[in-house]
Amino acid sequence: GLTRIMIGLGKKVILSNHLSTIVDAFFTGDLDHVSVVGTWYAVAVYAMQIYFDFSGYSDMAIGLGRLFGFHFDENFRHPFLCKDITEFWQRWHISLGTFFRDYLLYIPIFGKRRAYGGLFLVWFCTGLWHGASWNYIIWGLYFGIFICFERLLGKKRIKQIPVAVRHIYSKIVIVIGFGIFYFEKLPQLGQFFKNLIGVGSNGFIDEFTKLSVANNLYLLIGAVICCFPVVETLEKLAKKSEGRQLAFGVLQAACNGVLLVTSSILLVDATNNPFLYFRF
Repeated sequence: GLTRIMIGLGKKVILSNHLSTIVDAFFTGDLDHVSVVGTWYAVAVYAMQIYFDFSGYSDMAIGLGRLFGFHFDENFRHPFLCKDITEFWQRWHISLGTFFRDYLLYIPIFGKRRAYGGLFLVWFCTGLWHGASWNYIIWGLYFGIFICFERLLGKKRIKQIPVAVRHIYSKIVIVIGFGIFYFEKLPQLGQFFKNLIGVGSNGFIDEFTKLSVANNLYLLIGAVICCFPVVETLEKLAKKSEGRQLAFGVLQAACNGVLLVTSSILLVDATNNPFLYFRF
């Protein structure tokens, strides 16, 4: 339980809070100055920010529950490892997706078109659940369209597509989706889409983007690495022998201490930065 709490705290304080400063530097105010590369870079960083924020929140909740003897289900299973959008939503915010699947997907109000009508209703409600704003509705229906497309295409046909292509496709769709999620004002959302394809005089790449990448390189590399199942992989390797298990236990305790001390130091002078999902 303590390990999960430390991991969740580190995700929030060390990763998410610092990634948010990058996003704010690009997306706060007018977007006319943001280049094409800068827009893609900032929205990709925002996707990681919201992942570490919400999964960190979930880790801390799971850890606190474990301390008192409760075993809560996992809410995230490394969603950026997905190869399509259907798999992404099987890994992302599992509790919400499971709830809507069980109570809305198969309700008998759409007749013969029950499967697709239920799918539309689920994704409309998924968007509306996050707030009564048009961007959330668009965001929900946006993912619903891709999941409907994948269902029509079929699992066999999807598996015939090269894995690399599926990874690229899914990451582009996911990143754009988080851009829709970020901009609550429709004019800003429209400018965001223009910037993605280079419509306007903002250029392809600018010095500010290059400087941001250079200054935050280690943070970005660390964030990308933490999107992978590092802890789970080490645990599997440790189970192969008793010596490895002992070494892993010592390493885990040391890492917990480092995470706690580092997070505490960063929180001392930090301003209030609550979890994003407290809003929803």
